[in-house]
Amino acid sequence: MAIFAQHNDIAMISPTLKRPLAIWIFLFLSLNLPVTLIKSNYYHLNAQESKPESSSWSEDPLGRQTPRGTASGFINAVADKNYQKAEAYLNFEAVENPEDHIAIVKTLESLLNQNGYLYPYSSISSDNTGKANDGLPPSIDRVGMLSINGEEMDLTVEKIEGNERAPIWLFSKNTVKLLQEIDIRSTNTSGTIEALLPSFLKRWSYGGAVIGHWIAMLLIGILSYLIAWAVVFITDKIIKVFWKSANEEPVSNILKVIAFPVQLFLAVWLLVYASNQLGISIVVRQKFSWLPVICSIIALSLILWRVTQFLTDFSQKKMNLRGNVSGVSVILFLNRAAKIAIVVFGIIAILDAVGVDVTTGLAALGIGGIALALGAQKTVENFVGSVTVIADQPVRVGDFCKVGNTIGTIENIGMRSTRIRTLNRTIVTIPNGQFSSSEIENYAHRDRFRFYHVFELRYETTPDQIRYLLVELRKILYAHPKVNPDPARVRFTTLAAHSINIEIFAFIMVPEYNDFLEVQEDILLRMMDVVETSGSGFAFPSQTVYLSRDKGLSKEKSEEAAKTVEDWKIKNDLQIPKFTSEKIEELKDSLTYPPAGTSHTPDN
Repeated sequence: MAIFAQHNDIAMISPTLKRPLAIWIFLFLSLNLPVTLIKSNYYHLNAQESKPESSSWSEDPLGRQTPRGTASGFINAVADKNYQKAEAYLNFEAVENPEDHIAIVKTLESLLNQNGYLYPYSSISSDNTGKANDGLPPSIDRVGMLSINGEEMDLTVEKIEGNERAPIWLFSKNTVKLLQEIDIRSTNTSGTIEALLPSFLKRWSYGGAVIGHWIAMLLIGILSYLIAWAVVFITDKIIKVFWKSANEEPVSNILKVIAFPVQLFLAVWLLVYASNQLGISIVVRQKFSWLPVICSIIALSLILWRVTQFLTDFSQKKMNLRGNVSGVSVILFLNRAAKIAIVVFGIIAILDAVGVDVTTGLAALGIGGIALALGAQKTVENFVGSVTVIADQPVRVGDFCKVGNTIGTIENIGMRSTRIRTLNRTIVTIPNGQFSSSEIENYAHRDRFRFYHVFELRYETTPDQIRYLLVELRKILYAHPKVNPDPARVRFTTLAAHSINIEIFAFIMVPEYNDFLEVQEDILLRMMDVVETSGSGFAFPSQTVYLSRDKGLSKEKSEEAAKTVEDWKIKNDLQIPKFTSEKIEELKDSLTYPPAGTSHTPDN
């Protein structure tokens, strides 16, 4: 299966098309195609730069400028039984006797007919510089394999200077030298098919091979397919007998997805192996060399197609269960885009396999992708934004949220934009590119709501009334079944300009905003009753002017304070501008807290 490795890769790495909603695919092409084209032509360009006089070389009449031309030219010459022409494709530099040339050509033909093979033409380089990444020297390319008495050897071509010093590719001198040393009589070169064919199928020839070989190739193909079908069918039944989960979804669907592609791969492998082992003529096999490659590409495309559909169905069911309509639309779109990409991959790979030069088309596609992507940047941005929103799910349809300065309920998340129903019942449409990059605050999935209020009490409220309120208001928070007691705070915080402030903080344990409003209303009414019971009241933003005779400052208290300060000075004990560390240590923990008389004093 090494023959098909490169073509499977080609089927997986190709440009994609999508109309009219696949701008992102064109962008992908525009970014990747130039790199691919540059990489594939790098060595070709280097060769042109290093040999600028090559443009003056005349074209080789035998087509030996490339490894592919040499391989196909040799097979065509052998098919025509023109062994003198076939000589021109071998490097006889190491062969002294020209009379051995024809024998060596026939030896190569015989070894290729029995267990030897050439790579499919599409796998052999069509560049006059050869392949640069095959691990061989730059002037040598591997084009096939030979089997001599069970031992395999590489079949290589090498680049030499031909007439007018123009480079041409010939089967390498090392290969030719080895062929010369082989005693063809001591090698098993009689194909099995020759012994099986009746004599009347050997009388006529077509395309350089006896008619029996063409018929045998067709029968081997049919038989390979039937055997592959039987193997896959029996394997499927065995798996379902010994693995019970294989009879249920999703395992049963996975088996269905891969069954036919695996069958096709197996049939291709059996065809190549059997035709090689039975000794089908290399001319026949090389004429059909494109068929296994194309079948492999089709099998790979089918398995990608079916896997895509399986993942789509699976994801769509999940989205439907969650009620995510917008997610379903994106999945369906990606499914269509992926399938079109698979078809385009396959078509391009098949065209390349049959020898069509797709470089020009890929370049045109890349240029078109660049032009389209540059002209539709916002469309691409919005599509990527929609995929981001659906994948990340910061909001869902029906969620109440704040996006930027817009507050409302999400009504729809589309491919281009998201629609929000505001509190004023208007519809705001936000492009998904902007939506995904905005600050989104989702109110729909809160597990609790913050209860925070500041009670502003009149200044006539006495300290004992404040103590009463602190206790009774805390009782409400601790006793209420919808309030989380940790934390539940009621604190005397501020002596404001016109009021005494008590701050109340807690969390209401409800999931919906309407439920929160109900609980908050109940708590506030209870607290208003407590304020009224305490004899205090709520302050108004006002000022109270008291008119009375000024009694002046207390002379006795002023004199007492002055005397105390004087005593501190005499004793050098005035703690200004700051307290000494000894004084701080002396005062440490000298106050009782909580205050005496409360339920939390140390004595209690």
